[in-house]
Parts: sequence; structure tokens; C-alpha cells
Amino acid sequence: MKVSNEMKKKVIFMIIHMNVGGTERALLNMIAEMPDEKYDITILMLEKYGGFLESIPKRVKKKYLDGYSEMKAILNQPPQKVVKDYFKKGLIIKGLSLLLILSFSKGLKNRSILFKYLLKSFPKSENEYDIAIAYAGPMDFISYFVIHKLNSKRKVQWIHFDVTKIGFNKKFTSRIYQKFDQIYVVSLEGKQKLQKYLPKLSGKIDTFLNVMSPKKLLCMSDRGPGFTDQFDGLRILTVGRLSKEKGQDLIISAMAQLKKSGLNIRWYCIGDGSAKNEYKELIRCYGVEKDFILLGSKANPYPFMKQCDIYVQPSRHEGFCITLAEAKCFSKPILCTNFTGASEQIVDGETGMIVDFNVDVMVEALKKIINNVQLRNKFASNLNSITKDSKLLSKMEYKI
Repeated sequence: MKVSNEMKKKVIFMIIHMNVGGTERALLNMIAEMPDEKYDITILMLEKYGGFLESIPKRVKKKYLDGYSEMKAILNQPPQKVVKDYFKKGLIIKGLSLLLILSFSKGLKNRSILFKYLLKSFPKSENEYDIAIAYAGPMDFISYFVIHKLNSKRKVQWIHFDVTKIGFNKKFTSRIYQKFDQIYVVSLEGKQKLQKYLPKLSGKIDTFLNVMSPKKLLCMSDRGPGFTDQFDGLRILTVGRLSKEKGQDLIISAMAQLKKSGLNIRWYCIGDGSAKNEYKELIRCYGVEKDFILLGSKANPYPFMKQCDIYVQPSRHEGFCITLAEAKCFSKPILCTNFTGASEQIVDGETGMIVDFNVDVMVEALKKIINNVQLRNKFASNLNSITKDSKLLSKMEYKI
């Protein structure tokens, strides 16, 4: 029997955009596990942008926030520049009003004043949802919008990052987060850190692991050529946005040291981001242009995960590293740094190695993995023995 839309639970996720990244991939994975007969899903984006836009299932409604481009400039650019631009356009009153609002917001350390001003012409949504989710992570604007502009029976805040490592406005979040019915963090360690940070909200904070379907990943790994360079040595792979927090600068330096040891290896990085030009220059400075390959962004990185020999995640910090969880599905030897949630995914010495964020320590650990076939086989075998299917669906349905 076909279920009518009225009988479905109406859920809206709010996110920045659908760029090719871990948070966006985690959202797509979750939606894939939410049965069509039970959920009427909407994604509200600040920007119509990203390599994952076409990956959103057709059954999911897509909405975009009108007028966000102007708000984005105010939120992200220096106040002086924004006000000056208004003056240049002859918008003197508007410029003066904004200057006053920005001054109050900064002086009182209350971003809500600015958000309220930016959204003053936005009425509360006419559509009523069962659940509205601020899914984008550290963007306070989205949290504010979900609380004040979405009409929903229940409101949820999602945390995908380490609150001790990313700029986190404690005053704002303690005030806005108390208005949410639930706050989900994507790792147990991340949950403990948030509870320590916001102890008065401990009762609302819970862990919700990123949903993943290993069968789907394995299927997608056959839908692409993967590596095409005919390299005959060991391939090392890293997947992630090219940015400081993901730590690719560490592995470029590590690769230079490893090559001096005469090892027949090549390192590949999938991803794009703000540090791309910086990393290109580092690669040139270390003289590893032929050995450290930037492959760019890939909506489907799984053929490469399937074909690589070693997977490395060198992040400075994470909330719950989705790419690490995905790499595990391919039973490859794994090395990662000791970021939040790493020990919840990898058993050090059994299913991989966890090391400090230090180039010399990483180089020595990689040498052990590269030179010891038995160790690589041990890690692969232990990972392969882990259940290959997602068992989170019933738990997810209970929580959403």
C-alpha cells in the first residue's frame, strides 16, 4: 500500500551547500538509509553549489535561501569593507544601519543581533516539519535560522567537529543550543568534549555515529577506473579537503623523507580546497612532483580506496572522520593521526596504527607498514573480519 505524504515524517536538513566533503557525504549516506515510505525529506541550502548536488536523490526536495549571497558578504568579509561598499553604491542609510548593528553585535559579543538584522525580512516558514536539523556543523547562522525561522515540532543541532579545535563561540552556542530539543555529536569523544564545554546542556547531548552503507561503497568502487598511471610500486592514498585541519602539509614532508629511503611508493591525494596552491608549492619545494599526486576532487573516490595499498588520514582534528570509516570498508592497512574519534574507529596495532601529528613519527610508522608485509596483511585481515553491513538503521529511526 502506498503511503501518503501526510503519513510520512517531514524532516528538513539545513546545510551550507553540497560541496564534495565529509559532512555532505554523511548527509547523503543518512538519507539513503531513510525509507521513502517513512520520510518526506527536504534539504535547505544556503548556496546552490557543490559536486554532490546531482547526488541528492530525486525524492528529496531541494530549497535554497534567497538573498544569501548578500548576507554571505556581511558574514564573511571585514565590516569596514562591507560598509565602504554600501557607501560607494550610494546606500548611505543602509551602510550606517549596518555599521551600527555590527558595532553592537561585536561590542556585546552577541552574533544574534546581526543574524536578526540580516533575517528581519524573512518570515517564519509556512511549512511545518516534524524535525528541523541544523546539520552544517560550526556555522552559527544556520543554528540561528533553524531556531527562529523554521516551523518544526522538534529541532536538532548536529556537531561534526571538535569543539576544542575550531572557533566556537561559547556564549552564543550556550544560549542558542539550549533552544534545541537534542544535540547530536558524531563521536563519543566529541560528545564528552562538548559536555565538558557546555555542562548545563549535558542532558541534551548524545552521540549519533555517521550512517554508512559498506555494501553501497563497495558497489560504487566498481563504477570508475581508479588509478590510471600504471605505477608498479605501493600506492598510498589520502582523501580529504585540501586545508590546514586535514594535515596534507605533514604528508608532503613525510613523502620527501620516505623517497630518500629508496622506497618504491607513490602518494595520491583526492580533494580540493583553500590550501591547494600552498600544497602545490610545498610539493615543488620538496621535489616530489612525480611522487605526490594531487588528483583533485572526486565525487566517487571509492575505486581509488579499493585499489590503493595503504590509506593514511593525517588530520589535525576531526569530529568523526567519515573518509577513515569508508577506507576501513576496503580492508586496507590504515595509518591515522590521533584526532578526536580515531580510537573509536581504529584499534592501534590491530586494525591499523594511530600516531601523533609529527612527521618523524609518521615516517617511522609508515616504514614499518611498507616494509612489513605480515603487518599489512594482519591489519587487512582484522578489518575484513569486521561486519560489512550497516546496523545503524533501527537506531537511526529511533532517533530521527
